[in-house]
Amino acid sequence: MAGVYFDINQKMSHELRNYGANFFVGPGKQPFIRDEQYLEMTRLAPNNSLVASSPYLYGMVQADLEKIVLMGADFSQLKNLVPYWQVKGKWIGVSFDERNAMIGNKLAAKLELKLGSRINIMKDGERRSFVIKGIIESGASEDNYLIVNIPVVQDWLDKQGHINYAMFSLANDEGQVERYTHILRQKYPELNIRPIRKVSASEGKVLDKIKLLMGVVAFVILILSTLCVNTTLTAMISERRYEFALQKALGASHKAITHQILMETIIMTTAAIFVGLALGYLLAQILGQTVFNSTIDLRLPVFVITPILSIIAALVAAIVPTIRAMNVDPAKVLKGE
Repeated sequence: MAGVYFDINQKMSHELRNYGANFFVGPGKQPFIRDEQYLEMTRLAPNNSLVASSPYLYGMVQADLEKIVLMGADFSQLKNLVPYWQVKGKWIGVSFDERNAMIGNKLAAKLELKLGSRINIMKDGERRSFVIKGIIESGASEDNYLIVNIPVVQDWLDKQGHINYAMFSLANDEGQVERYTHILRQKYPELNIRPIRKVSASEGKVLDKIKLLMGVVAFVILILSTLCVNTTLTAMISERRYEFALQKALGASHKAITHQILMETIIMTTAAIFVGLALGYLLAQILGQTVFNSTIDLRLPVFVITPILSIIAALVAAIVPTIRAMNVDPAKVLKGE
């Protein structure tokens, strides 16, 4: 449980990225953002926090039968940026593919297009053809768009180097979204920079509550383990009362008996720590695969806190049995009373 506690933020943050982007950057006074600004923003993201990002550009174009909305995005990032999209067919996984496209399911139904169908866009006698590789269902406006890689849209609309806005998906297990907001607002005060509060704020609250739950569960387990150890040691002391009575009859002091019991307890605890760490690691992996479909990383604090807490719990559990051992009356016990 300690391993899960220290790793839960990273795992849950990864799971919550399935809800999509949690950061938005749009134009301010200017009607567009430059490509160079977007690339610099990706470099300014806190270390190892950027999961995915994509620029977006939209425009109306003439298709075979009617005008449609052409949406440009970075196909190499979309699968991680919008993992909730339901895709029939294949994701396009590279940012340089200029021959294939994805299409919203509503637009595909309207134009009677299927996987493998071709769709043409036209302008001033120029024609460009795309093969439909994936049909997406997003539950949003993208269901009505034809989606291609953004350089194609920039070239077709004569907006080279321009984008409408950018979306980012960042891990937020340590408040990275707020730090990123502060960095970008200082760097680009003229742009519209804001976290998507419904996602980023909810993520922080969920992570805090789940981590608190893991902490409470671990604490309860520690208390129950202490009680179990106490019960076991009490039973052992009761079985060995003749041994302690004989020791006292031969002149053993309370200090010597206490030292013996505590040393035995520490030796058993040390052996249990090694066995417990090994079994705990295996159980943590089972839990991680079951819940997160991922492994649990055992961090250094686990190997420090677990032995310390185990020894403390064992010594606390040994208090009552030790007192009982010291209160053994040699005369009565050895007489069989």
